[in-house]
Amino acid sequence: MLRGTVREVTQNSEYDYWDRLGKATSQQITTRHGDTPHNEIEHSRRRNQVVGYDTNEYVDNQDKLRMIIDPKSGYAQAQAWALGRDMDNAIIDGLLGTAYSGKSGSTSVTFGTGGSVIASSTVAVDYVETGAAANSNLTIAKLRRARYLLEANDAIRPGELVHVVGHPNQKQSLLRTTEVTNADYNTVRALVDGQINTFLGFNFIWTTLAKADSNSYRQVLVYPKSAGLLGVAENMSVKIDPRPDKRYSYQVYSTATFGATRLWEERVIKVLCSEA
Repeated sequence: MLRGTVREVTQNSEYDYWDRLGKATSQQITTRHGDTPHNEIEHSRRRNQVVGYDTNEYVDNQDKLRMIIDPKSGYAQAQAWALGRDMDNAIIDGLLGTAYSGKSGSTSVTFGTGGSVIASSTVAVDYVETGAAANSNLTIAKLRRARYLLEANDAIRPGELVHVVGHPNQKQSLLRTTEVTNADYNTVRALVDGQINTFLGFNFIWTTLAKADSNSYRQVLVYPKSAGLLGVAENMSVKIDPRPDKRYSYQVYSTATFGATRLWEERVIKVLCSEA
């Protein structure tokens, strides 16, 4: 579900390094025949590691005889979904976890540190625009705050789609919000279709893999595609072969190799939500 929400590259080694360029600056020309200026641009690197994943199942010939259809294709599909969940988990963990920077990738960068992050990379669980602060689930105010933090960091490229990755619990919270369900505010007929796909310029993705922190607050991620990187060394593949050592039962084996990391601290916002 999340593969298309980050930048994807082919990675041919366990560890690879991706160069980052900071902001350039310029100045007015105020003199004739002056010296050519040197406006240095910050250069940095981000390390990414890929890990192998696999899964296997046997299809017993005796079991197959008792079934109307051959189960091998169903097994392969189930395994593909399992690897897809592993990829989604890798992307979420990469965006939230410790990234590694520096020439050799030895400098750890924890979430919300480094870069020119303005104010914070986290929208507090009790954030409100007006009134007394109180713990809440996902609200319109929190989404507005997340967009402001991205825009204040100049973290969204022109025309770049911003994704919101949350749990179905947060979707239910928004479905109880007038601005989301009222056609005067939102052209998506959320209550009719039971879906919230776009709102406030965000693209919403709902997944049960969205993680909670140590306080049991759900961590909703808000980020553009340029925020993270997915390195794929081996795409998902499946092999179906008979096993002579298993009385010629078929073996359904699926594998993939990938890993993800956060590229830019300024481009990932975490919104904490209470589901109590």
